[in-house]
Amino acid sequence: MTHPSSTGISRRTALKGIAAGTALLSMPAYLRAQSSQTIKIGFISPQTGQMAPFGETDAFALDFIRTHLAGGLEAGGKTYNIEIIERDAQSNPNRAAELAGELCQNDNVHILIPASTTDVTLPVSEQGELFEVPTLSSTAPWQAVIMPRGGADQAFNWTYHFFWGLEDIIQTFVNMWNGVDSNKKVGLLLPRNADGEVWGDDTIGLPPAMRAAGFEVIAPSKFEVRTNDFSAQINAFKEAGCDILGGLVFPADLRTATIQMAQQGYSPKIMTVAAGLLFPSAVEAMGALGAGMSTEVWWTPAFPYKSTLTSETGAELAAKWEATTGKQWTQPLGYSHAMWEIIVDVLKRAADPMDRAAIRDALKATNLETMVGKINWSNGPHPNVSKTPILGGQWRRGQKWPYDLVIVETQLYPIMEPQSALEMKTW
Repeated sequence: MTHPSSTGISRRTALKGIAAGTALLSMPAYLRAQSSQTIKIGFISPQTGQMAPFGETDAFALDFIRTHLAGGLEAGGKTYNIEIIERDAQSNPNRAAELAGELCQNDNVHILIPASTTDVTLPVSEQGELFEVPTLSSTAPWQAVIMPRGGADQAFNWTYHFFWGLEDIIQTFVNMWNGVDSNKKVGLLLPRNADGEVWGDDTIGLPPAMRAAGFEVIAPSKFEVRTNDFSAQINAFKEAGCDILGGLVFPADLRTATIQMAQQGYSPKIMTVAAGLLFPSAVEAMGALGAGMSTEVWWTPAFPYKSTLTSETGAELAAKWEATTGKQWTQPLGYSHAMWEIIVDVLKRAADPMDRAAIRDALKATNLETMVGKINWSNGPHPNVSKTPILGGQWRRGQKWPYDLVIVETQLYPIMEPQSALEMKTW
């Protein structure tokens, strides 16, 4: 048996250590978060599961920012270490909420980043509000993050979101469709989940705005995510003679639905679907059926903005991604980079970058032109929202890659000239 004195730690010293540890644990979370000179950032993204394509560029951006800040971050004459604690939400909102709670309470992070999608952003933002941790999010229409939480009647203290809204994507779709002859009948394909409920809402969603723009909307029952049978929806679109198919469908479900449309003889002249057509891999998975599909465009290498961290253009960022990964650029790339532009800018401006409230105040005062456009919460449609541009694009046969995304609509946000007009899809 070892004699106590041989350890170099007396019983009194040990008890003092235990007491100190107990006192630390009993301190409020916001005080514990300030007890180190390391700024902790909680990063939650859908790295696996149905939404994984949205998180595909996150690792690339994390590698960049960790290298960029390897020597620390200078703010207010001091240098702070940056620790990024990343977690995989597995495309599950319950998992995202659980992870956010752990990061706030156990890891004592100074700021939360729910990187993308409604299923991650909404529950993480709610946890950030509950535990008073500033939360910076994107890549979900702002209504999906604000409205389900009662945001129509109130502002939030800790939630800050930058992206476009349903009003923007609706107008973008309508602008594209108006450029092609059709019977103006739109079949709406929506999932039975949080996104589908917001997008299909009769007050703030797609149906009322599309009707107001002169389109007849056919909206059959919502489909179950990961279903293998879209017959009910397809039959409704065929019976109504819908020339246009619109909606929100994620990649795996879109592939299933498109194949079944072809098999069941439904071939709309225009197919413009949010989410599922953002990624080149999703279009390639449909083979020849992917040609001529159209979608919203959040970001393209042709955007006329540069990085505040590297001075790189969008084209240079995309080229670096393609050289590093061997994959075609994808739209979340610009937002994955812009997220860190904002974070670095905020921490440098914060009166105390170790204090959550100070970070929140600096976040609220942001006025920064990033890789995806200007971020400024003082002129948004909601106090917790800063809107960014959205364009319209169509997938065409490519040269370097199987498909290229061609910009066909820029009226709503004329930040660049369209590269072509929308063409009818051939099946």
